[in-house]
Amino acid sequence: MAGHSKWANIQHRKGRQDAKRGQVFTRLIKEITVAAKMGGGDLNMNPRLRLAVDKGLAANMPKDNIQRAIDRGTGNLEGVDYVETRYEGYGIGGAAVMVDCLTDNKTRTVADVRHAFSKYGGNMGTDGCVAFQFKHCGYLVFAPGTDEDALMEAALEAGAEDVITNDDGSIEVITPPYEFVGIRDTLEAAGFKAEMGEVTMKPQGDTELVGDDIMKMQKLIDALESLDDVQDVYTTALMDEEE
Repeated sequence: MAGHSKWANIQHRKGRQDAKRGQVFTRLIKEITVAAKMGGGDLNMNPRLRLAVDKGLAANMPKDNIQRAIDRGTGNLEGVDYVETRYEGYGIGGAAVMVDCLTDNKTRTVADVRHAFSKYGGNMGTDGCVAFQFKHCGYLVFAPGTDEDALMEAALEAGAEDVITNDDGSIEVITPPYEFVGIRDTLEAAGFKAEMGEVTMKPQGDTELVGDDIMKMQKLIDALESLDDVQDVYTTALMDEEE
């Protein structure tokens, strides 16, 4: 791995996420609704719902909107019936791509996802073709210069699964997915604020892209993320625009 690629890639991705805030409310409402439908409306008994609500509050979503989404999920209010679907495939340079969707029309969604893959140089694959390359986990990233020993001690004591120091000095803390919020809050209370944190499908390895391949891969990801039914896009592609 290039010395600075990891941190630059994280900063780049965070910047793109911040620029897409307009889509966030719609996607969070879907996630809250489905989480409540699957596990009930009690945040203390439903870790997936707690995560979704936490994201909503972090994005300054009004509490009334959050409650309405919960009520639709639990059946107290009428609403659209969403189902979860996942599509897998390959992007530029053989990078693995996984696309998580919530949809009320799977026929429409699979056609849209397949079209995006084919139009922008990717290939949609079969179920399971790349899933093994990702790990479902909580993921916190701390800036270069963070006290490695102190963070490692605090993170492992809080229940983290792993602490990884990259060549560029950035530090990644890996948590069980549904213990992410508690561990993040514990670390913040200890004085460690992550530059980026999320529950994600973390690549188990990276596919480094350079030159024009970076732009081509970004176009594919942007096309997938722009689809209304898409919640998240995960990829093994490491795209460092400083290369």
